[in-house]
Amino acid sequence: MQIIQYPHPTLRHVSKPLQRFDAPLRRIVDEMFELMYAAKGVGLAANQVDLPLRFFLVNLEADPAASDQQRVFINPVISRPKGQKVGEEGCLSLPGLYGDVSRNERITIHAYDLSGNEIREEVDGMLARVIQHETDHLDGVLFIDRLAPSAVPAAREAIDDFEAIHAGRSQRGELPSDEELAKRRAEWESKYC
Repeated sequence: MQIIQYPHPTLRHVSKPLQRFDAPLRRIVDEMFELMYAAKGVGLAANQVDLPLRFFLVNLEADPAASDQQRVFINPVISRPKGQKVGEEGCLSLPGLYGDVSRNERITIHAYDLSGNEIREEVDGMLARVIQHETDHLDGVLFIDRLAPSAVPAAREAIDDFEAIHAGRSQRGELPSDEELAKRRAEWESKYC
């Protein structure tokens, strides 16, 4: 398992809700936390590791020693947005690229944890921003889609570089074909969705 980079097609795939919570899913989540910590991230969505499943994980401390701060959100739904605030965001699938994005200051999140327990809470601040960012991932939306218009020109060169690297890897046969990706997505979805 690895974190995939833009413009990998799975990043634009709308994830499917999970119907099954089992030991293999827990192992996947553990491995995703390890990847997130290694990359110094605070959140990671399943489609960022090429899984078409509707869940993400968060640890605002970005520290494996703070395991009590680990959160998993399965089948998240955001509601009751309040206020707007601009803040800088980055993404593990677009390493090194940052830009200002406007997000709701306060939201209500409804989801499930790894044990199938319902989560319903009102959150604000950094947690609200991360939840919105990761939920966007599950809908095939990236933070670069939400950049302030004034930030787009500065990001354009980095975005072009990511696209050129991906095209080169594809031409050299280093990446799976679209057909292989579709088959893999279908296998995961038939197992968990």
